[in-house]
Amino acid sequence: MTDPRQIAERYIALWNEADPTQRRELLDANWATDATYVDPMISGKGTAEIDGLVAGVKARFPNFAFKLIGKPDGHGDHVRFSWSLGPGDFVDAPIEGTDIVLMRDGRIQSVTGFLDRVPPM
Repeated sequence: MTDPRQIAERYIALWNEADPTQRRELLDANWATDATYVDPMISGKGTAEIDGLVAGVKARFPNFAFKLIGKPDGHGDHVRFSWSLGPGDFVDAPIEGTDIVLMRDGRIQSVTGFLDRVPPM
């Protein structure tokens, strides 16, 4: 397995990338073509759908950025890390979550996300 911190940092970089071409390059370099993503609000299969999910989050929160919370850890082919999403240089982010990543052959095969804090709608 690759270093859990590197995996988490590459994952966060994808969600923070606004440029569609750069985002696609990150997906192609780090995700399996048939990867899956699921959390309580969205899901997708394949890098094209996942790219669309990321673009949708970027459009909904244009001035927000993802940051890692704490230290990512790993066990076997799994990596677990927590993140926050907020505006600018936020201290107390309005959105937080934890993701579990399954790696296969050095690429992200699946992500199961949990939302730990979400503001009232």
